[in-house]
Amino acid sequence: MLDDGVARRLKALACTAPLHELDQRKHRLEWVDAGRYQMAEIALQAIDQVTLAMDFDTGADQGQVVRRLAPFISAQAPDAPGAEHERIGHWVVENLINVGSVDRGFRADYGTSGPDGGYLRRRFDFKLLVELAGPDGAIYLRASDEAINVLVGALDTDVESAQVAAEVKLENLISRGRLGDARLAAEQARYRTVQYAEALRGRLDSTRRDVRSVDWLSAVPELIDEALRHIESRYRAESAILANIADARDTATEPGRRRQAAELVDIVGDCIQRHTQLQTRLQEAGATFRAEQDRQQFAGRPQRAAVDVFGQLLNPCLELDVARAAGPTGRFFSAGTGLRVPSVPSLTGLVEVLLEPPPERDPLGEVMPEPELVAVDTDRYSDEQWRRVGALLEAPGPPRRLSAALAAARALDPALAELVVLRSLHALGTSVATARNQGDERVCLAVDDGTVLRDPEFGGSDLLIGSVEVALDEPAAELADELAEDVA
Repeated sequence: MLDDGVARRLKALACTAPLHELDQRKHRLEWVDAGRYQMAEIALQAIDQVTLAMDFDTGADQGQVVRRLAPFISAQAPDAPGAEHERIGHWVVENLINVGSVDRGFRADYGTSGPDGGYLRRRFDFKLLVELAGPDGAIYLRASDEAINVLVGALDTDVESAQVAAEVKLENLISRGRLGDARLAAEQARYRTVQYAEALRGRLDSTRRDVRSVDWLSAVPELIDEALRHIESRYRAESAILANIADARDTATEPGRRRQAAELVDIVGDCIQRHTQLQTRLQEAGATFRAEQDRQQFAGRPQRAAVDVFGQLLNPCLELDVARAAGPTGRFFSAGTGLRVPSVPSLTGLVEVLLEPPPERDPLGEVMPEPELVAVDTDRYSDEQWRRVGALLEAPGPPRRLSAALAAARALDPALAELVVLRSLHALGTSVATARNQGDERVCLAVDDGTVLRDPEFGGSDLLIGSVEVALDEPAAELADELAEDVA
């Protein structure tokens, strides 16, 4: 049966699916020859840039991320214009945000073992890049935990154990002089530091919304103590590693080795700086909790003057006749209802919705309802009928009228007439560009020249139908001219 380990691996694979779908959907882009771009690699670079630009308060500016992606994209297609590279970058980033969906998230289905030992379907919701508002009101991009896991290649891994393993691996690689591999290990250690800081930021944000939604009695103090011990051990290890890298840089004679050592110095120095920022936030976490507790507990309800509808309007109006009561009631309801129906029924309800703590998510995902399958009717036309109609309409030669095609079809089989009409209508909207992109050698086209169809069963236009050869190496304009000459 499926265990938790299998479920974690299935969710880990689901996190990589949006990156693979970029390469699968790039051929549908009509404004660019996207076959020469590796979209998954560009997506990883985008997640890298967003992760490195993140801190506690802000994230990465989308325009800045696209500009930093431009050199990497241009290396894949150096002959393409810069505007195309920038548009590719925006397309990749927007797909990582999942622009166009309702909640801008991704979903994946997987299965686990149910309480009775059977197979239970669940749904895993996740995001890669999210848009959040910063303190200055600007919109920034932040990488989710799933995105960082995809980036470093250590999916569903404990933060602390991954950081320790990365530091040990980094020190071992430096001692053996493998600076190229040491740089990759150092970057992975930096990503894990960012993820650790992101976990603390999430707890503080939840505290600002509702202090009761976070366990400040045991869970958060344990997290702060573990994070401080983590920073202390990592700072000592990285300081020693930084000294070894500096020695390797100063004693190296090869220019490439000196450059690798210098890049490692910058990366490990950035790790130390991020540890310092994390330590500052950890020290301020207690003060943040106390300030939010005071604000949320002792803030009184807003005092506003409200109209007593029963005492100030209903009772006095009951003592008046209809003509005299129409004045005050009309003015009250005109001012109360406004010119249009408000989108928010009441301010109290809006505030309650905004301050409601987010529900705790099941780590295994929601249980998917079993779909009700409905029997689907089979195709009303047989394969032989499709073949005969295809041979009739796609035969090489000059185009023919729809009326002639219907007469030929009825001579073969009266039931083929309706299928001929359906195929002709489909050929009327056929796109030559789509056929060229799919690599089709021939395509069936229909043209309406205004001739009225004279048929006892069908009405409309007597279309011109013909099969033309798609010239893959010629421009679309020459192909259209050739088709027009054939129709004429």
